[in-house]
Amino acid sequence: MHYNVEPLRTTQEINDFLWAVTQARYGERNRMIVLVGINTGLRMSDIVNLTVGQVRGRDRVMIVERKTGKKRWLFLKNLKAELHKYTRYRGANEPLFCSGRGDSALTVNGVYRIFQTASEYLERDDIGTHTLRKTFGYHYYQRTHDIAGLMMIFNHSSEQVTKRYIGIERDTLERQLENFKLGV
Repeated sequence: MHYNVEPLRTTQEINDFLWAVTQARYGERNRMIVLVGINTGLRMSDIVNLTVGQVRGRDRVMIVERKTGKKRWLFLKNLKAELHKYTRYRGANEPLFCSGRGDSALTVNGVYRIFQTASEYLERDDIGTHTLRKTFGYHYYQRTHDIAGLMMIFNHSSEQVTKRYIGIERDTLERQLENFKLGV
């Protein structure tokens, strides 16, 4: 099976997605998941395993990525105020993102279901749990053109892998083909 998961390429797409995830029962939690994802580039498996104590009041935090086992710094300074507001009445040992039952962390599959509901609101079929990571990468690259730095953040082995992952190759090809017509 081939999944067509794309980044949110424009500010409007990001705002629309933020709106769509807040329409569900736990809108504030869902919004915060999106903000953490698009501002850190973390995989969803690492986002759902964060605790309140790891992030509250912190400018940066060291985590060990679940998939790779590698250490990685998370820069949280730009999310500090949002995280404080979101966690202010919560215990340090609580999961940052609780399930609907409130007794355990939300799962990656749970986030996927939330995102599928939001994508239905938006009439999109290209949203998944990697959308946030790809969105971070896409916008980081558009602003900095620092593919080497993005490779380090994502722990990718090559520039090609990183460019393909964030959809830059597709954008470039579409721009090149935009005015390419034969026999028309």
